[in-house]
Amino acid sequence: MPRPRIHRCLRFNPDVTYFKPQGIPMWQLEEVILLPDELEALKLYEVDGLEQIKAAGKMKVSQPTFARILGSAQKKVAEGIIKGKAIRIENKP
Repeated sequence: MPRPRIHRCLRFNPDVTYFKPQGIPMWQLEEVILLPDELEALKLYEVDGLEQIKAAGKMKVSQPTFARILGSAQKKVAEGIIKGKAIRIENKP
């Protein structure tokens, strides 16, 4: 049985919830789903320029957990861009 998930502090709420390749109808596209904590990690690290330790502190998770979340987010965004998939941003729970 896995450990219970610790509440993560998420502050960023995007105005956009979908990105897709131009000129391809949605019904023809596969999609990757970017979770709220993954989006928050991308924002803190890539956009705000915080080091992982400081970003992890803002999200109230450990640095290794932050690194896993960030790695997952980067992989999903890269897959969406390289393979031409739509990227859906999940709403906060």
